[in-house]
Amino acid sequence: MGDRRAFAPPFAANPRINLGPRFWVGRERSAAAALLIALASLWSFWPTLGQLVRAWFHDSQYSHGILVPLFSFGLLWSRRDRFPAGARPAPVSGFALLAFAAAVRVFGGAIYFAWLDQIALLPFLAGLVLVFGGWPVLRWAAAPLLFLAYMVPLPYRFEVLLGFPLQRLATDASTYVLQTLGQPAIAEGTAILIRDFKLSIVKACSGLSMLVTFFTFSTAVCLVVKKPVSDKLLILLSAIPIALVTNILRIVLTGLMHLHVSSESANAFFHDAAGWFMMPLALVFLWAELWVLRRLFVDARARPALR
Repeated sequence: MGDRRAFAPPFAANPRINLGPRFWVGRERSAAAALLIALASLWSFWPTLGQLVRAWFHDSQYSHGILVPLFSFGLLWSRRDRFPAGARPAPVSGFALLAFAAAVRVFGGAIYFAWLDQIALLPFLAGLVLVFGGWPVLRWAAAPLLFLAYMVPLPYRFEVLLGFPLQRLATDASTYVLQTLGQPAIAEGTAILIRDFKLSIVKACSGLSMLVTFFTFSTAVCLVVKKPVSDKLLILLSAIPIALVTNILRIVLTGLMHLHVSSESANAFFHDAAGWFMMPLALVFLWAELWVLRRLFVDARARPALR
């Protein structure tokens, strides 16, 4: 009988990827083609990447964007031992997806919609994965690729659509909390009148920034924790009320500081210190939620039959 090991598929004996010199033996042409396509893709998307980087460094609402590709790469690396063995390229489907991404970019440029040009990076990367790795590799890399959507700023119209309702919600809820605490607060549009002081809830204070950032973080937590799908869905959905409550507490504390400390301290807290404590506070809320849920719902375990 022949040696069965000769017919074993790649990575079957050891599923962990070895990126050493032996890995590239017999794959020189594929590696050269992948390198050329990577350089061409980088050249093609260079203006788009420049827009994203400027948004990350100049818009505090999307300052988390620089961490998104790093997290996606780390998530892929952590899954390297689950890389599908014997993956077969799917060039037809891959080039079709690349053509779709190119069409999205052209359409976005024609109507001056920068978001389409930026989001087209996702189907483009997925198409490259199909061309070189096929559907098994795309399923393996699907979650990290989809997570890259969080590095793309929201469309301006969508920000405007969400911004004003969130401003009104933050204003009304904060005023209600202040009144419940016995403080002289009155809501007037998107401002809170506290005695002779007017606390304006501008667009930057609507809570949209916290909502986007914490939703991104919650999604990252769902991708790394080993919990049932129901728990992960709860973590993801709870990001919305936690982010909103955290922003409301920020406004309430600012109003209390105006009343009982000083306007200078309140302004410093509202614009500087509050930005640092909001995320840790949101994480505390998330931890408390999971702590309560672990005690409310008990896993049903099989018990031995009584004899």
